[in-house]
Amino acid sequence: MKNVFAPEVTQEIIDRIYKLTPDTQRQWGKMTVSQMLAHCSVTYEMIYENIHPKPKGFQKFLLRTFVKNIVISEKPYKPNNPTAPVFLIKEDKDFHKEQKRLTDYIQRTQQLGAAHFEQKESNSFGKLSSNQWNNMFYKHLDHHLNQFGV
Repeated sequence: MKNVFAPEVTQEIIDRIYKLTPDTQRQWGKMTVSQMLAHCSVTYEMIYENIHPKPKGFQKFLLRTFVKNIVISEKPYKPNNPTAPVFLIKEDKDFHKEQKRLTDYIQRTQQLGAAHFEQKESNSFGKLSSNQWNNMFYKHLDHHLNQFGV
């Protein structure tokens, strides 16, 4: 798995994001390219913004017991996997705004570095190692950039 905390990997991801255009078509799924960019930002919103409630009770149990290992492993996602409701983007989004917002989050994460994320609490999965954070970040971005052919 590529390391999102390495500047060259961050730049590679950002370069892929900037190959997208407002007219880039998906190869699977239902989201538009603008919705996909907003969807990818949700992971970062959970870290940097206080706009998503933490799962509680049974939902928290389900996420940590059944979803966590899928998300933090190195095994790639399959096309058309279902997503959590908080990640569903149904409204139209401004492509350029979402493109910049996502790349800003990615750069911020890289600049904070792996040490910042070591044993950092995830809203959904509890404390994660920096390697688990890396897998979650990179795998999700790579999956959706592949979805749009970049």
